[in-house]
Amino acid sequence: MPKNRFPSARERRHGAPSSVLRRASIGGIGLAVLLAVAGLVAYVTRAESPAPAKAAAPAAASSSVSPSPAATAHAGVAVATPPRTTDPIEFAKAAAKVLWTYDTRYFSQAEHLAGLKRWMTDEKKYADWEAVSDEVPSPVLWSRMHDNEQHAGAMVGEGHFPQAFKTALAQDPGAITEAYVYAVTVTGKQSIAWKGSGAGAESHSTTLAVQCRPARSCALVGVLPNVAP
Repeated sequence: MPKNRFPSARERRHGAPSSVLRRASIGGIGLAVLLAVAGLVAYVTRAESPAPAKAAAPAAASSSVSPSPAATAHAGVAVATPPRTTDPIEFAKAAAKVLWTYDTRYFSQAEHLAGLKRWMTDEKKYADWEAVSDEVPSPVLWSRMHDNEQHAGAMVGEGHFPQAFKTALAQDPGAITEAYVYAVTVTGKQSIAWKGSGAGAESHSTTLAVQCRPARSCALVGVLPNVAP
C-alpha cells in the first residue's frame, strides 16, 4: 500500500481531543440524546435554543429509500446524491458509504468537499461541517493521491443506534424533539486501489449524527470523534 494512502479514521483523529473540546465548548443547549457516555461525545448547538418540549419520542420508521449510492466515478459526479429517506439508520449507512468512497483520478479535493456539502443539514446551528471535512485529506495529500491514481469504494455492513443513545432517549424521550438528531453507528469495509495493480482493504466503523425531522428527508449533522458501541 502506498505511503500516501487515504488516512484511516484513527490516523485522521490522532491529536483530535483539543478540536473536539473546542467544538464541544461552543455555547448553546446540549443535545441530551448525544451524551458523553461510553465514549459518545456530546454535540452542542451553535446558538442558544429554548428547552426541548416534553413529548413522546418519534418513531424511527422507514419511508421510501432511494438506492444506495453507487460508485461515484461511474456516475460522473464526485459524491453520490443523498437518498430521500426519513429513516436515520438507512441515511447514516448511505452517508458512511460516501465518506469512505473517493476517486482522486477524476475529481479534485474541492469537488469532493462540495459533493459532501450537499449531504449536510441546512440548519447551521446544528451542522458540524468541520467534523465532516476533517474526514477528507488535505489538498496537498489529495494531489499526491491523484498522482498515484488512488481511489476507494465501500461496502456497508450494518447500522444501529448506540446503546448510549438508546439509554438517553429512554430517560428523556422528549429531548430529541428539539433538533431530531440521531446517533447512528455504521460498520463496513473500504477497498482501496492505486496504479500498479495495488489494492488493499480495511474494516471501518463510524458514529454519525443524523437529523431526521418529521416529513423531511434526513441530513447529515456531523461525524463523532469516537465510535460509540
